[in-house]
Amino acid sequence: MKFVMDNIFLIAVAFVSGAMLVWPLLRRGAGGPSVNTLEATQLINRQDALVLDVREQAEYAQSHILNSRGLPLSQIEARIGDIEKFKDKPVIVYCATGNRSSAAAAAMRKRGFSSVFNLSGGFAAWQQAGLPVQK
Repeated sequence: MKFVMDNIFLIAVAFVSGAMLVWPLLRRGAGGPSVNTLEATQLINRQDALVLDVREQAEYAQSHILNSRGLPLSQIEARIGDIEKFKDKPVIVYCATGNRSSAAAAAMRKRGFSSVFNLSGGFAAWQQAGLPVQK
């Protein structure tokens, strides 16, 4: 007990750093499976995956992945019927950095979509890889 009391600061630092290492793994698991840009392009080309942009309309209007559909996260529950016909196809969901899209992917899985993937790094990763965008 004396050791813990004498080294409480070091124990707190170790605990916090451990939690910071585990946090990304926990967040990724909540959003379901994710794909990187290479895996996403393979799904698009080989399995005709639907690419769904869940950013707001203004963001989508500026620039988006070629042939993607825009469906803002704020409207996903109300407009999920617009994409019901894609329930059995692979769906790649993305946002700016990959944070909002994990919530959209989870909502879609609850509604019966069988194969939903979150694009790791989002639109920023897509652009960084030099992949085609539409303006």
